[in-house]
Amino acid sequence: MDGTPDLNLLPLFVTVAETASMSAAARKLGLPKSSVSRGVAGLEASLGVQLFHRTTRNVALTTAGTAFYEKARPLVASLRTLTGSLPEQEAEPSGELRVTAPVDMGLTFLPVLAARFSARYPAVTLDIRLTNRRVDLIAEGFDVALRVSGKLPDSTLVARKVSGLDMALYASPNYVARRGQPRTPEDTGTHEWVCVHHMKVPSSLAAPKRPRLVTDDLMFAHRSIREGLGIGILPTFLARPDVISGRLLRVLPRWIQHGGSLFFVHPRAERVPRKVAAFRDFLLDFVATSPLASKVDER
Repeated sequence: MDGTPDLNLLPLFVTVAETASMSAAARKLGLPKSSVSRGVAGLEASLGVQLFHRTTRNVALTTAGTAFYEKARPLVASLRTLTGSLPEQEAEPSGELRVTAPVDMGLTFLPVLAARFSARYPAVTLDIRLTNRRVDLIAEGFDVALRVSGKLPDSTLVARKVSGLDMALYASPNYVARRGQPRTPEDTGTHEWVCVHHMKVPSSLAAPKRPRLVTDDLMFAHRSIREGLGIGILPTFLARPDVISGRLLRVLPRWIQHGGSLFFVHPRAERVPRKVAAFRDFLLDFVATSPLASKVDER
């Protein structure tokens, strides 16, 4: 007797005691009967007492076994309750989901998505951080990133393409009333432009060498175009609410640029957490009904 029992054998012992059968315990635990028998024998050896009377068909607790069972049973029950309450053990997704996304998504479709997701999965709490910085998901403890990119080379992450993202040309009604609307791509060379540093104007348009405004912030460019400073290229999902409300007009409605894609990104794991999978599937369904790519009828 070494006096130090293997605590991993306690659930096995309790199951045998409750089923009064090595065979039944083996079926319940998904183990071979021989493994259950060896486990009970090993526990008895470490304790230095006999826990069960054995017959060819059944087992019954000895006096020592009964005393040990009364102590072990609440411990095993507490352990089962503890593990069953972990977010990934529950039937429904639960726990905190940490998400990082670009600022422009936080000011457009992401609040609607978050509200609907929370209504569907009330046991999940959301921590959404908006930044245009490329966040290190693993080092900074994030579960999910929404990223716009042409490619995602990091092998430590899993990326699922959600949607393509289109770009179009926009202006405010007061700008068009003041300067007129270009009819051809060549006409754009005579107009005032609002440009974003990292978004190159394609050669199919005639942007001037010196735009009226150049900025490194897409949301500032969006607001400036809406205020009538000039024409400019914006993601269609960003401009769509203003087109619907009449605060922006689609300039050259047939011109469109197919840009990057929106990706759903999460750390690589053998088993995707339920809350992550639920958010991924919810996002895919959301985009299917509220597409981020442009529509022909936008004008």
